[in-house]
Amino acid sequence: MNLLILTDKLIHGGAENYFCRLENEISAPDLTVYTAAGPGELQTHIKHKENFHHMSRTNHISNIIRIRQLISQREINVVHANSLRMVLYLCMIKRTMRKKNTFTIVYTKHNVTALEKYSKIFSGLVNTYVERVIAVSDFERDNLIQKGVDETKVTTVYNGVDLKRFYFSSKQKGDLYKIGILARLSEEKNHRLFIQIANELKEVPNLKFYIAGDGPELESITNEITSLGLTNIKLLGNTSNPEEFIKEMDLLLLTSKKEVFPMVMLEAMASGTPLLAVDVGGVKEAIIHNETGYLVQQYSVKQFCDIILGLVDNEEMSRQLVYRAREKVELEFSMEKMVERTMEEYLQVSRR
Repeated sequence: MNLLILTDKLIHGGAENYFCRLENEISAPDLTVYTAAGPGELQTHIKHKENFHHMSRTNHISNIIRIRQLISQREINVVHANSLRMVLYLCMIKRTMRKKNTFTIVYTKHNVTALEKYSKIFSGLVNTYVERVIAVSDFERDNLIQKGVDETKVTTVYNGVDLKRFYFSSKQKGDLYKIGILARLSEEKNHRLFIQIANELKEVPNLKFYIAGDGPELESITNEITSLGLTNIKLLGNTSNPEEFIKEMDLLLLTSKKEVFPMVMLEAMASGTPLLAVDVGGVKEAIIHNETGYLVQQYSVKQFCDIILGLVDNEEMSRQLVYRAREKVELEFSMEKMVERTMEEYLQVSRR
């Protein structure tokens, strides 16, 4: 089987890290893997550079032509798209290729997409052109079916974390209690709530807040921190070593307005850093309140602050919780399990 894996770009993000993990780890007898993506800092993580093909971040016509040539020249059987844009590319290519040169599309849906607002168009496109849709949580599987995607096409394959890279380490009590957020600086990640929490707790001694990441909301976030005169919060910019940032934190927050099944959640659980999250998307499939993490049901500054203050006053609260979180990741959300399940989907669709 000749497999082509596609993603838009190689910036730090859940879909992009997923792409790199598959590129690094997927293997089987008689399987040749090709990959293509736009540029980004994760390009250095590509292991099989001889089979990697560069795409443009902006020239879509050029990308479509390049992918079409690659599919034809390498006799690609299965193409794995990791964004809706890549699915749209492949739909256009399918319409221009002869039937004998056809290929099968697998689509992993990592994020909420704009086209979903138009359910009939979205489901019609997927049902017509995509053979298998991989949802990264049961929440998202149910959401896809509700939007009209053929139930027989949709399966759940959870994201998987590299347990060696994100190894478990116990927290040592330090002078500061560090609270972090690791996410793209975009509107849906809701950094405004994180800043409001920091503002509410600004008088608590030895409490420090850290924002890691970059994105379009950087200026707005910087301005809000400045306007509130907050000295207990620090912007760190992009991090090339997310595992180090997560391990440095005593608590990680997830404040997103929209999520499917965030990788940072699994990375924190694997690393021994407790997570306090809004119950959004598929989060509760990994985070069980007071067992493997902490959940709040509303975007409430008070609810977040009450839990944070309880943890600061009693760090023992999280001691057993983080071991249970690590155990859950090992059993259900390892990279090996994700790769194995994804390979099963490739094999199934290639036989049709």
